Amino acid sequence: MKPQRHDAFLMCPPEHFEVSYVINPWMEGNVAHADLSLAARQWRTLRDGLAQVATVHEMPAAAGVPDMVFTANAGLVLEDKVVLSRFRHAERQAEEPRFKAWFEEQGLRVLTMPDGIAFEGAGDALLDRQADLLWMGYGHRTDVRAAPLIAGWLEIEVQSLQLVDPRFYHLDTCFCPLQGGYLMVYLPAFDAASRKAIAARVPPHRLIAVGEEDALAFACNTVNAGRHVFLNRASAALRTRLEDTGFAVHETPLSEFMKAGGAAKCLTLKLNEPRRHAANAPSRGDDRRSA
Repeated sequence: MKPQRHDAFLMCPPEHFEVSYVINPWMEGNVAHADLSLAARQWRTLRDGLAQVATVHEMPAAAGVPDMVFTANAGLVLEDKVVLSRFRHAERQAEEPRFKAWFEEQGLRVLTMPDGIAFEGAGDALLDRQADLLWMGYGHRTDVRAAPLIAGWLEIEVQSLQLVDPRFYHLDTCFCPLQGGYLMVYLPAFDAASRKAIAARVPPHRLIAVGEEDALAFACNTVNAGRHVFLNRASAALRTRLEDTGFAVHETPLSEFMKAGGAAKCLTLKLNEPRRHAANAPSRGDDRRSA
């Protein structure tokens, strides 16, 4: 498989990474228990692997914001706009001005949520890889009221999905749109209405439903660059399904970051998101928001 370098991602080195507080179930019992030397090696392995098939940009790390390594939560980028995150937890709010400054340095137009509306970027807002559609998770970190604002700012339809399992507190921990319109998803993380919405939009042959074992290994927290997927770990069955679908699977162990509740996707932010107009996409009508 030939390298594809048209994708670009943002990463932040783990120079100040640590588990220093508890804001999700994965952090419980892991405060000060991450092996920081191993974390650095794991991060470099992911970065170097991704750099073989895409462009990787790095932003400076900073003391006092240990979770800034999880750049997926910086914001949501579409074309030349970025919707900046407004973190629910005070522990992460100091990241916001740092991400804002970096985006502005790149020439992106930064859009900011009103006070009182939490939104956690590409942790909870994932662009479909075939249709001009944004999937937005809510219920733990992101406020459902963010959906119509994003729909208007970015001129895109938003499909809201309610997350109900606290272990899967961000959409990208249990849901991964893949190139070609495929979707890797852990369905029990969603309420019944959201599962129905997913089924209505994704045909069965393009839906890759993972089991609990893969979900708890953050298999859905996958970076997709072209036909390449980078993830912490996949079962033999999931690897076979992905490979049979045409993806090259790269397992990059990320145990130390999982102690903080993140893996491969959390450590990256896609920077060059284009519009997608699938020729065979179903009609969405005029309503740009679905709940």
